[in-house]
Amino acid sequence: MKCVSMLALVLVIVGALNWGLWGFFQFDLVAWICGGNTTGASRLIYSVVGLAGLWTLRLLPHFKHFSGCCSGKGKGGCCK
Repeated sequence: MKCVSMLALVLVIVGALNWGLWGFFQFDLVAWICGGNTTGASRLIYSVVGLAGLWTLRLLPHFKHFSGCCSGKGKGGCCK
């Protein structure tokens, strides 16, 4: 499970970088590599990255110690 979570996290980062490229430069790296955004290969990559995003949602409870960070709530916070 740890390997799957790490792979999912890497894919989410790849997806975020692709969205960043699109947002700043209107350049879709996946479409460029695969020959268009409607090819089977690009649709597969988009789908796998989307599934990775869903998988990483299960990682959110691991970051519960950041809730209340810098808001004055909780003990210790991250603003020390």
